Amino acid sequence: MDNKFSVLMSVYIKEKADYFNECMESLLKQTVQPNEIVIVQDGPVSVEIDEAIINYKKKYPGLLKIIPLKQNKGLGLALAEGIKNCTYELIARMDTDDICVPERFERQLKEFKENPALDIVGSYICEFDGTIKDKIAIRKVPICNGDIRKYQKKRSAFNHVTVMFKKSSVLKAGNYKDALFVEDDLLWCDMLQCGCVGKNIDEVLVYVRTGMSMIMRRGGWRYFCNYRNGRRKILNTGYITYFDYLSTILMQLIVCMIPSKLRYKLFVKILR
Repeated sequence: MDNKFSVLMSVYIKEKADYFNECMESLLKQTVQPNEIVIVQDGPVSVEIDEAIINYKKKYPGLLKIIPLKQNKGLGLALAEGIKNCTYELIARMDTDDICVPERFERQLKEFKENPALDIVGSYICEFDGTIKDKIAIRKVPICNGDIRKYQKKRSAFNHVTVMFKKSSVLKAGNYKDALFVEDDLLWCDMLQCGCVGKNIDEVLVYVRTGMSMIMRRGGWRYFCNYRNGRRKILNTGYITYFDYLSTILMQLIVCMIPSKLRYKLFVKILR
């Protein structure tokens, strides 16, 4: 398989330029460099982000491909546009406030070379707050395809920001869809439902920025309703049973309704 690949990211109005710059530097320090970085501007972005993107375009001509959307469409639909605009068959996902370890892409490309039947390869993540020295927790995920298929019925079997997948496989599964907070889970279920093969590398390849502010956003009645609606879409794929659907939304209801500090402890200690 051709080793050329795209990196796909989405930015929106609330992104921070400092975090974006850290993310970009981690991409540019990879032992195997991406052939293009596709950035979907999901609606208007801040002046600071706009300036940062312009600076990188000037510094690395031909590397960045910018896809501007006139209005904010949400992550799922923004990434769907990005997928269609990626040049290469292999696409690595990344969020603009996270940091890759230098060997990330080298490790994932090796997996695809050794097993061409793979459609998606992810890894563990290390969550941090502030700097990567301020580690909170490591989120481990199942390694082999059989365990991934079982785990995905209840929880996300891939850490979204770590995945590298085949463009053709994503499109065969119907691409990303609008499913607020679970757009990644919906895609994984669609891909597994149509026979795609997955693997996770049992190493931390991405440091993910998190903390109390993120946990607070994952609570309350509105978040629960959006999550429930997303899980209903997953139910409609046929990949999960009604019991799977009911058990996950009941658990999520409890998590959403408890105080933020307790929710934070649950995420750190249990919900990994």
